[in-house]
Amino acid sequence: MIYWFTGQPGHGKTTLAKAMLSHLASQGIEAFHVDGDDLRALTTNADYSRGGRENNIRRAQLLAHYLQSKGQTVVVSLVAPYRDIREELKATAQVTEVYVHTTETRGREEKHASDYEAPLDNFIDIDTTGKSVEDSLQQVLDAIASRT
Repeated sequence: MIYWFTGQPGHGKTTLAKAMLSHLASQGIEAFHVDGDDLRALTTNADYSRGGRENNIRRAQLLAHYLQSKGQTVVVSLVAPYRDIREELKATAQVTEVYVHTTETRGREEKHASDYEAPLDNFIDIDTTGKSVEDSLQQVLDAIASRT
């Protein structure tokens, strides 16, 4: 399974992804984390244009899809602003898309993608405004449980 946390910078994607990793570990499930900032550092991609973002998203998707094909559980935290590219992965792999958003100002607004496209279908909607990490994670877990 691939758990893909998407949303604007500073809205809680990586924080929730790390909480999910801890939860999975507590269940005896070793998972691999693909984080957008880490991937950019690894590939030296500092290009935040549409092309640079698309390259980063596709790299993350290839890595996540490969790891899943080897039996790994993968947790991705990536802005991934383009709905069509996210939908491509959902069409070819087992993906639970988690859309993380907030109305709070958290200090990463300068990195926001002005062309971010929120998901429309087959996703879990998590508004982290005023919620603890634990409460937000529980909402994700409850939504996943209700899908099975």
